[in-house]
Order: sequence, then C-alpha cells, then structure tokens
Amino acid sequence: MSKSVAVEKALTRFHEQARLRAAYRHATMILQYDADTTMPVAGASILGDTMGVLAEKTYEALVNDDTRETLAVLLAAKDEVPRHIYREAEELQRKINKISVVPAKEYGDYERAVTHATHVWRQAKLAADFNMFAPYLQAVVDYAARFAKYYDSSRPVYDVLLEDYEQGMTMAKLDDFFGVVRQELTPLIARIAKAPQPDTAFLNCSYPLPQQEQLAHYLMNILCLPRDRCAIGTTEHPFTAGANNHDVRITTHYYEQDMLSGMFTVIHEGGHALYMLHMADELNGTLLAKGASSGIHESQSRFFENFIGRSEPFLRFILPKLQELFPTQLKGVTAEQFYHAANRSQPSLIRIHADELTYPLHILIRYELEKQLFAGEIAVADLPQKWNELYQTYLGITPPDDGQGVLQDVHWSNSYFGYFPTYALGSAYAAQFLAAMEHDIDVSGTVAVGDLHPVIDWLKDRLFCFGGVKLPEELLIDITGKPFAPHCYTDYLKHKYSALYGLD
Repeated sequence: MSKSVAVEKALTRFHEQARLRAAYRHATMILQYDADTTMPVAGASILGDTMGVLAEKTYEALVNDDTRETLAVLLAAKDEVPRHIYREAEELQRKINKISVVPAKEYGDYERAVTHATHVWRQAKLAADFNMFAPYLQAVVDYAARFAKYYDSSRPVYDVLLEDYEQGMTMAKLDDFFGVVRQELTPLIARIAKAPQPDTAFLNCSYPLPQQEQLAHYLMNILCLPRDRCAIGTTEHPFTAGANNHDVRITTHYYEQDMLSGMFTVIHEGGHALYMLHMADELNGTLLAKGASSGIHESQSRFFENFIGRSEPFLRFILPKLQELFPTQLKGVTAEQFYHAANRSQPSLIRIHADELTYPLHILIRYELEKQLFAGEIAVADLPQKWNELYQTYLGITPPDDGQGVLQDVHWSNSYFGYFPTYALGSAYAAQFLAAMEHDIDVSGTVAVGDLHPVIDWLKDRLFCFGGVKLPEELLIDITGKPFAPHCYTDYLKHKYSALYGLD
C-alpha cells in the first residue's frame, strides 16, 4: 500500500527528530562511561552540571509539539508505517506520556542528583560508611517516588517503577515468581550446605592482574566480540554501555585473589554486548536499540555467564588456556576438579560473586527491600539493618560492614529502582531459551570445542536482531513456543546442583 503524503512527511520529520535524540543519548552514554572508568574524582561536580544540561536538552527534544504531531500521524497509520518505526513511535509516545508530566527543570535537577549520588556512593563503598551516602540516596529515592506519582498516581509507586524495566511487570507477578524460586530452591540450598564441599584452595591464591587482562581479551575472542566495535575497560562496578551496534563498551574488575570473578564478569558483560552488537542496523539511533526489556537483556548476560560459561563443556575447554596463563596456580588441576570448584555453592555476601544457585536469593533480598522502601514500611536510614536481617534470614550470614552489605551495588545511586528483579527474571528467561536451543543445535558439543558461532547465530536470528521491536512475552512464545515458565529455571538448577553434589 502506498504511503499518503502526510505519512511520508511525518516519516521524514520523524527521522530528523530521531537523529537529534540519538545524538544526545550517545553523548550521555560516552560521558557516563568515562565517568565510571577514567574520569578524575574531582570532575564529578562539573559532570553533574553537564549531565543536567544534557538531560534538559534531551527532554526538550522529546517533549514538544513537533514530536507530538509527528507521532500522532504515524500512530494513526499503522498499516503504512514499517513495523520498527511504529514500535518506536509507540515507545516514544509512552515515554512522552510519562516524562511530560515532570517539569523540565526538575528532570535536570534529578539527573544532577543521580550523578552526585553515584560519585558519593563510590567513596562511601570504599569507606564502608552508609551514613556518608544516605542523604544522597534519600534525594534519589524522593525523586523516584515523586516521578512515579506524576506518571500514575492510581497505582502503587513500586509497580510504576517496575514498568521502567519490564513492561507489564507488577509486584503480584514477581511475588508469584519469587514464590516459586523460594519454594523450589531453598530446600536444595539447605541440603547442599550440609554436603561435602569441593576443594577450591587452588582458586584462593594470587592470580596476577596482567595475565587476567590477557584472559579477558582471549574471552572476548571466544565470545566473537568484534574489537573494532567493542571495547573493554575497568571500573568499580562492571557494566555494559552502547548507543548503537558500532560502539559497545564492556567493563570488568580484576581481583588478584579471585580470578574467576573477572573471568565470569567478562563473559556476563559480553552477553550484553552480543545482544547490542547484533541488533538490526535499522534500529541504530532508535529507542529500540536498547533491547526488548531489562529482563531480556539480562537473559543474555546470565545465559553466557552461567548456562555457557559455568557449564562443564566450557570449563573443560577453557582450563588449558588458564593453565597456560597461570601454570603454578592451576598445576595438576583436572577438568572435573575445576568444574566442581567453579560451581561450588555456598552462601556469600557479594551478589556479583554469588554462585548460580544462591544468586536468586540475593535478588529476592533486594526486591523485598525495594518493595518495603516504596511502600513506606522502612526508611532509607533503616536499609543497613534490614539488609543484614534479610541476609541472615535467607542466607544465614551477616555482612561485617556496609561496604560488603548495603553499599555493594551501584544501582540505587543510579535510581535503578525496580531493576534488580530483572536479573532473576533474566536467568529464568535464559533457561527457556536454552531448552529451545537444544532442540536445534548440539549446544554442549559446540561449546566443548570453543566454537560459540552456532549459539550466537541461533540467538541472532531469533532474538538479537529484533532489539526492542518485540516485547518479552512475544519473544518467549516465538522462540520457545511457551509463555514465561519459572519452573524451567528452577528445574534446571535442581538438576545441575543435585548432580554436582551427588544428591540425585
């Protein structure tokens, strides 16, 4: 069907507007990446002002009559508009409906508050001093709660915040999901706590950082990450950033006494990067280049980190390279010993270092705290105590200080309230994707020889290329033939860890 003149004009104007919005997003991404990797400490205050100005300009480029008129034409002509353009128009309209109720100056002030909070969080974490961070966190919490009420005062604040990361997600749905996780995994975790543990002494020694850096670059090659489009840096709390499929940046953190942490971090962030790098070119410069949802994004980081990276075939494949880089530390270690040691399950304090089985309990703790915080049941000042209580309840351990407790994650300083549940959702999505993938290709066989191309190509064709064009539930049904099925995840964990610990 030929396009009407009005639609043709609207499409032309839409692309012009999109270029400006994409430029602001790209600039913001680069500045934020620099702030988290190489910026001098003293630059934080000036950067906060810069980010505030960019936020105001981004706001103005989105919330204006020209954009509203363009979207109105496109949304009224669904059959005349390419699917990815129509989906972006829907997303932009949804974003405008939210952001337009926030005054531009207040939005800029919020961005400044987040930048300052993130800077202070780094200092507070190093000092293990929550009181240093508390007033900055309070400001960010207040903004998040106020904005949520602006967006939709008829719903609970936390339900509104959850939708920023997983469209359609609610506390009721998450309560059901975490109920399955708690019911199915807690008994197994208790049994494993009483079982003989594998020897991990060879992991608890010095692994020089230069060799760990060599390993990171080797892993990027194994993950098929093109170095002309994907860079790596270091930071306190690793993340992945990207504005298009030509500029994606991952980060890691090396610990001399914990080589596996850096190794699995590179694989985790590499999963995020693969998703971004293989989105269709037509999505560059659009909001859809961010992916279907945070949960779907995390499904890829968790898929490569755990379902591939912690699998027996992959660890058996990678061990010779590790013994080449660390010949003294890993001398005489067998593939079976390495597999068991790398998958040892025991309660731990730090989420990003948690084993695959106990990891969802770390997320459950954060989910419960966020629910209580935005329901007014606890205050910001209560977080350290409540954090410690929940760690004792769910994992039987208590953090010795705030640095290893409530201050360990950067997310709250960035106002990412509602993001944490997507880590667990992502793991569950990944279990369904793996089950479907195994019907089509020999996953274990190809991983065993270090050839991830078949795995990546399978995901590229069914998931990566679509970016945010398809919503999570649509992707799950298209790829697996089923809606979200939490028991697929818990069954996978029960099977793997029962076998590891001889509990079958």
